[in-house]
Amino acid sequence: MRDHVQLSDSVISNGYCIGCGACAVIKGSPYEISFDAEGKYQAIKGDSEPESPLIASMCPFSEVSHNEDTISKRLFGNIEGIQHDQYLGYHLDTYAGSVATGTYREIGTSGGLGTWLATKMLDEGLVDRVIHVRPVDNSDTLFRYEISSTREEVSQGSKSRYYPVEMSRVLQQVIETPGRYLLVGVPCFIKAFHLLSEHVPILKERIVFALGLVCGHLKTDRFAKVIGWQMGIHPSQLESIDFRIKLPDATASSYGVAIKGVGQAEDTIVPMKDILVRNWGHGLFRYEACDYCDDVLAETADITIGDAWLPEYVSDGKGTNIIVVRNPEIGDLIKRNASELALDAISAERVYQSQAGGFRHRREGLSYRLFLKDKEQQWRPVKRVEPSDSLSKRRRRIYEGRIPLLKKANEAFDNALVSNEFSTFEEEIQPALDAYDRLYKRPFVIRAVLSILRRVKIFMKKILKR
Repeated sequence: MRDHVQLSDSVISNGYCIGCGACAVIKGSPYEISFDAEGKYQAIKGDSEPESPLIASMCPFSEVSHNEDTISKRLFGNIEGIQHDQYLGYHLDTYAGSVATGTYREIGTSGGLGTWLATKMLDEGLVDRVIHVRPVDNSDTLFRYEISSTREEVSQGSKSRYYPVEMSRVLQQVIETPGRYLLVGVPCFIKAFHLLSEHVPILKERIVFALGLVCGHLKTDRFAKVIGWQMGIHPSQLESIDFRIKLPDATASSYGVAIKGVGQAEDTIVPMKDILVRNWGHGLFRYEACDYCDDVLAETADITIGDAWLPEYVSDGKGTNIIVVRNPEIGDLIKRNASELALDAISAERVYQSQAGGFRHRREGLSYRLFLKDKEQQWRPVKRVEPSDSLSKRRRRIYEGRIPLLKKANEAFDNALVSNEFSTFEEEIQPALDAYDRLYKRPFVIRAVLSILRRVKIFMKKILKR
């Protein structure tokens, strides 16, 4: 390992920058954060400015920064009663549930726990302000990190935002403005904050809690633009989008999307199942760095909240959260206010199962992607997962098939902009998606044998009951 790693030589030049903004905050940094041609934030380095040896140590994808195990052990390892799991990280309590009072659940993406918790922490004086993502009016971007200090402001950030953001601007505001803050973010952003705070102590002093959001991957702004374009709104005319609308008499996974173009009086709402880029597993318009992340449940956060994608909860279209508590102060807050919540204590295994697809991609799939990078002798981040090709041929083909979809989607979008027709994007991307989806279909003989075995199993159960 080199003593001085240049971000521009490793992370940035190899496409692993998530544009979080941590590298731009430290005093004297040569980096700034800007939007690139694909609609994502990236760190840009000034040509003539020197880079401090500290910069690489605060990047979540650098080979010299601490990993999630090291950070979380320092934060939570000595807490009485804490447990550790290879998927959840450290955890005190694990729940599934929702908010039973007020409109938190109604206005939230899922069970409303994130907004409820942030509001309750304000009410009880645990924090003075909340750093989270809110919609932005009259801006080139639809969402960005803002600092909220009232219930009304916090409620404006109550939904999931599948859209690019960066933190450098608000972190600078924290440095300049005393107070106690709660930071809400996806796993890599929470990790970046902890890495940065080791070198900027005032951030560690003021950002006293972190609320992590379960994450599949980050989206570029093209994800929102394509959804709007399919609904008849040109990318240049997109004014607002709500990625998760709860539909009447639907399951939690059957949600809608609401979108509005410039000059439109009302939102247009359609079921997400009708949107071409709906399948999260395709990973269209993702950050490439996300394919090399191994943290699904924000292991360095004091509490993690996400969707309870479990059979016993998904049928409830109002939404249900999974909750992983690591900080005892937050755990006590939840228990003190349990009458406002409808919570079920669940096992760590059930939490894992609620995000099983994400873990397969971030652990099993990552091990194979690392193997492929090493085979080609290409630079890649150091991860907790070991490189391996000991997967079935079918799984290897699936993981290989996901990789080119990112490039194909961006090419199809660029061509659609040239033709000024959404149909160009659809015609170019659909064959690639169909080819990928076919990788999941087992050969006919195997499907036939499995069907026979299932029928035999059912028959034997009936016989044994007699």
